[in-house]
Amino acid sequence: MILEKRIPFRYLISIAKRDLIIVSLFTVILAAISETYEITYEIPISIPAFLGTGISLLLSFKLSQSYERWWEARKIWGAIVNDSRSLVLQLKEFCLHKDHAIIGLVGNRQIAWCYALADYLRKSNEHKELHNYLQATEFSKLDACQHIPLKLLDGHSSDLRVLQIEEEINSFQQIQLDSTLVRLCRSMGQAERIKNTVFPKLYRLFLKMFIYIFVVILAIALEELRYYYEVPLLILIAMSFLLLEKTALILQDPFENKPNDTPMSSISRSIEINISDLLGQPSSVERASPSEDFFIS
Repeated sequence: MILEKRIPFRYLISIAKRDLIIVSLFTVILAAISETYEITYEIPISIPAFLGTGISLLLSFKLSQSYERWWEARKIWGAIVNDSRSLVLQLKEFCLHKDHAIIGLVGNRQIAWCYALADYLRKSNEHKELHNYLQATEFSKLDACQHIPLKLLDGHSSDLRVLQIEEEINSFQQIQLDSTLVRLCRSMGQAERIKNTVFPKLYRLFLKMFIYIFVVILAIALEELRYYYEVPLLILIAMSFLLLEKTALILQDPFENKPNDTPMSSISRSIEINISDLLGQPSSVERASPSEDFFIS
């Protein structure tokens, strides 16, 4: 994820490279034709100005909607941080025996759940961190699971049932722990809703088409300028619109393992460190800086 970091210029070029090439070729060809054949057009500058204003309104709406999805994703993972900590704190407080083995099992499984949810949302099958925090028998059963995070939550539920049967916790305490599991499951479902809800593709196609139409009309309206002024000016104006459109496109899908996505890896590492501290066990990683999620392969 990009956070408080200088954005490389090559990254800006890479996300709009194709559009930059198209606009540059078009403006150069149009300027060359105008200079060679001395073709004149009579399109008032007010027309592209009016069209540009309309495109700006559409872009601002799309940016607002895309940022709302991105911000909702970040709030969901903020809730996951809180509920992950709460789950372990509740277990340590409620259990009669503070060194009960299930406290460690649930805590470590919760760390694995965070990593598993991040992998599930990114559609990754690596699961590198899971074997560090799951028992061998439980880890071996995950290969047959279609939804690993849900299976891990089911393991939480089974362990809480064991604690109640052993009278380590009472019915009221189990209700409190169940409420925490419900919140974790709800956060997972909310993240899946964002992941599986596709932003209308026609909206993006029409918006991009209008931007290109705007560039064409603007190029014709500015044909009186010399080509060494006209070409850079057209490219600059066109790229400002196209980069904003690309930004909205990137933000609308916050779980696609891209630089501007929700930093699920860093958040999961923070949860791992927090829970490991609560359990009194060493953490397998150091706290990651947000820049570690900048470029993910």
